[in-house]
This record gives sequence, C-alpha cells and structure tokens, in this order.
Amino acid sequence: MTLSVRIIPCLDVTDGRVVKGVNFTNLVDAGDPVEMASLYNAEGADELTFLDISASVAGRETTLDVVRRTAEQVFIPLTVGGGIRSVEDVDRLLRAGADKVSINTAAIQSPELIADIADRFGSQVLVLSVDARRARTDSGFEVTTHGGREGSGIDALGWIEKACALGVGEILLNSMDADGTRAGYDIGMISAVRAISHVPLIASGGAGALSDFAAALDAGADALLAASVFHFGVHRIKDVKNYLSSQGYPIRALRA
Repeated sequence: MTLSVRIIPCLDVTDGRVVKGVNFTNLVDAGDPVEMASLYNAEGADELTFLDISASVAGRETTLDVVRRTAEQVFIPLTVGGGIRSVEDVDRLLRAGADKVSINTAAIQSPELIADIADRFGSQVLVLSVDARRARTDSGFEVTTHGGREGSGIDALGWIEKACALGVGEILLNSMDADGTRAGYDIGMISAVRAISHVPLIASGGAGALSDFAAALDAGADALLAASVFHFGVHRIKDVKNYLSSQGYPIRALRA
C-alpha cells in the first residue's frame, strides 16, 4: 500500500514567537505559535512540527507551556524539538501533548541518548533532526548543531546511518544551504540520504514553487516540511495538496 504524502508546516519558535529567516539568520516575526498551529490544523496540515530554535543555544528546555497550549489546538500529530537532552525531557514533552520529539545537538553529543529514548518510548516517537550543509566531508555533507550555528565536522550520511542503527524512527533532513531561500529543496542531499536510509524521510529547507514539493518526493522524501511559504502566504496547504494530487501523488484528503 502506498502511503500518503504528509504536508508539515514548521513553527520555528524563539522567545514564544514564530520566526523565520534565511539560513537561520535575519529572523523576522511570523506570528503566535498557538494561533498558527490552530490555523494549520484547520487548513488540513497532516502534521505539525514545533522547533524551539534557541533552546539548545540558550541551554534551556523547550517552553512546555507553549507546547501544552499548542497541543490543545491541534488534532494532528505534533512533533516538538529544541533543547531535549534527556529521557526525562522527552517524558515531559510527551506528557505536555507532543506525539513525537525531535533531537539534534544532544544526540550528536551523546549518541546513546537515541537508544535510551527508543528503548523507553519506542522508535515511533523519535525523529532525528539533521541540519546539514555542503562541506568537505566524505559524502560532501556536514552536520551542524545548535540551530545550525556550529559546524560539527561530522559527515551527515555516516551520522544518519549510525543514528538509524541506534533506533531513530524518522529523519528530518533540513538543508542549511537552502533554508528560507525558496530556491527549491536540496535534491542531491535528499537523494543521498534516501540511498542509505530506509526510515521515513522528511525533506526541509528551500520550498518555493509548487514544483519544488514534487521534486523532493521524486528524490525520495516521504513527507514535506515547509515554513516561510506557509507563514507568509506564498502557498496555502490546500494549494500544495491540490497540486500534488493533480500530479498523481497520493495525498490525504482535505477536511471539509
């Protein structure tokens, strides 16, 4: 059975507000996370991703209050990431209403955290967020940390293979080079990750034209995450779904 393509708006949150920039810089205010979550839920989003992009940098936990209020407004799967450093952090987020958690910096610092979370809660709750950029590594892609601010020197494909073996259930692949540019997803990066990983793959970074969404699917993505094109009204979720449906991709029907 062919699974439906998932369309996932992303709320990058800092100081309780949704922000968006280019390559994680020059951030501008895009709105209230709870209001936006409610809107996207009503518009037919298949899932929602909430990333506290300053949590790891500031060394603090994701704002549980905002997560709780967001979870109260949505009736679709909610993934939350940012500042998760322990199994206890995951437990708190799940109790606050998250369905899945996304980890990045802490997993790189302590890979055993992946196995610990998967063993306790199951792989289905664990998303590995990979903020990757083109660099001089074996594969040509390097993992960055701390919200894309710091290079790690770690080869992205090697890291993804290791993380999958440890138990991650899904990969959120964000191209730092394409992020916020609306110039298209990084097709080469998506194809390279698809070739070495069989867990579901969410493509992120660079969505602009409607054809960009189809190109990412053709490269091997299972789900499509976008932020600025939705936040600033370039496309509505229904536009993306209707376009993909017209091109023959299986999508979940919009709710009446």
